[in-house]
This record gives sequence, C-alpha cells and structure tokens, in this order.
Amino acid sequence: MSIRVKRAYDKPAANDGYRVLVDRIWPRGVSKVELKLDDWLKEIAPGRELREWFNHEPDKWDEFRARYRRELDDKPELVAGLADKAAKGVLTLVFGARDRDHNNAVALREYLKKRL
Repeated sequence: MSIRVKRAYDKPAANDGYRVLVDRIWPRGVSKVELKLDDWLKEIAPGRELREWFNHEPDKWDEFRARYRRELDDKPELVAGLADKAAKGVLTLVFGARDRDHNNAVALREYLKKRL
C-alpha cells in the first residue's frame, strides 16, 4: 500500500498508480490531458467554509486537520473507495496548492493511513 501526494503542476509519472484530484477547484492553467487523472473527487475536498477559513495558513494547520477529519468522518463511502484503491496499489492524491506540506491532500493521506 502506498499513498502519495503530488502537486497538479508536477509532471505525472508512470509509477503514480491511480491518480485522483482531491480539490474542489480545478488547478489553474493545467489541462485535463496534462493532468492525466483517473478521477476527480471534489466531494472529498474540504468544504468551502473550511477551505476559506484555513487559507493555507500554516499556523492554522493543526486545527484545519482536526476539522477536516470531522468532515471526512461524514464521508465514509468516499474514504472507503480511496482506501480500497490504496490497498490495491499506488494511490496518488493530486492537489493544486503551492504549499506542499500544509494542504488537504497531505491531511487526507494521513487520515487514510490511520484507517488502513
């Protein structure tokens, strides 16, 4: 089982496995062809209110993760689907944020790993 996170602006690789965009908003300036996604799960992304509150501010990271985990707890079918993909092979969570360490894909990977 392997769960990776990768910016939408990084070149896709052959070993990325199942690639899923986990943002509500399509990454600016990247085409569907360039992104080479297997799926786009808008519904797994943080809600608008949480996303706007967080605003990618590292000082809010711990509270963002706690709030996002609560949102994910209410989406068991989506979480189970991603966990299933990860159990079968490589799962790459694709995100558009500039900050590679403080974004919903990183928080989602952490959440999924605790459930596998």
